[in-house]
Amino acid sequence: MENLDKKRVIIGMSGGVDSSVAAYLLKKQGYDVIGIMMNVWPEKGEDFQEKEGGCCGLSAVDDARRVANKLDIPFYVVNFKEVFEKKVIDYFVDEYMNGRTPNPCIACNKYLKFEELLKKAHQLGAYYVATGHYAKIYHDEKINKSIIKKSNSVKKDQTYALYNLTQDQVKHILMPLGEFSSKQEVRKIAIDLGLDTAAKPDSQEICFVEDDNYGRFIEEERGEKIKKGKFVDIEGNVVGEHKGIVHYTVGQRKGLGIALGKPTYVVKIDSVKNEVVLGDNKDVFNKGLIAENVNFIHLHEFVDGLEVECQIRYNSNPSKAKLYHHSNDFVKVLFEEDQRAITPGQAVVFYDGDLLLGGGTITKAI
Repeated sequence: MENLDKKRVIIGMSGGVDSSVAAYLLKKQGYDVIGIMMNVWPEKGEDFQEKEGGCCGLSAVDDARRVANKLDIPFYVVNFKEVFEKKVIDYFVDEYMNGRTPNPCIACNKYLKFEELLKKAHQLGAYYVATGHYAKIYHDEKINKSIIKKSNSVKKDQTYALYNLTQDQVKHILMPLGEFSSKQEVRKIAIDLGLDTAAKPDSQEICFVEDDNYGRFIEEERGEKIKKGKFVDIEGNVVGEHKGIVHYTVGQRKGLGIALGKPTYVVKIDSVKNEVVLGDNKDVFNKGLIAENVNFIHLHEFVDGLEVECQIRYNSNPSKAKLYHHSNDFVKVLFEEDQRAITPGQAVVFYDGDLLLGGGTITKAI
């Protein structure tokens, strides 16, 4: 670590406007910037249609390379296919098959952008790795720790996806877009610079599932058809047949393929019994949850009853709650008000105002 250059930064370029402007800002600030595109996409057949705005397509490489040439910074494409397949795609498939709803973007951040990319940065003598995330990173002198705060743009804030970063990682990360109040400001910079990515749309949904058909994708990955099963009500009575648990998530109402004469929602998914439990809207509300694999960014420990604000899905509003130790690496969260559709597999993230404390993976609602 002593040989790392604190003025050198590796920026993960996705071919989008955010990472493009982040690269420009870092160079403007005097950093020695090197652009890297992570090659993570599996080989696709001739029929593959890239998703507009996607970050996993081959056209994204061309977009990122043009930006690097415009900014006059070195640009390389690095093969991370094996890690992506194991840590993101396999995880995505396994979670759905276990009746949970995964968040592959969080896994990608954890294992690729801030683990593998950081390793590559250090190999190239760079102290920092940077991304186009909307978040703010500081070093708090009082506690001598690196901290993460919400971005100035409430609408674009991405701290929810950064909860599992460690101190060793955070101190080596730069996120120059956190100070902007809107995406429009970032796009204006790209327009003024004449960057081809200025008008490129934001990436949507899961980048490696080009048609957003998760069921089809999972069947192809597993090489077998997803088994059908039973719809049951909350008393356990069979009320119909579902097309496979991977097609459902807690709180879902549309696309169930069943009509019970009233609004019906997914309350629970039981992978062991291959059952999807249906109920009324009131049945998808819970007072709390249990979370596993909990990470705190700068806290060593907490006292039971710690008051926080919790976010249980991306773009949801934080809700007041209290944290309690449960067992080993598990934490219990009790909300001030019942929460709708607490979903196993999703992240629960803890805040103190705009300060990101940490988070974990939801195992069950209570």
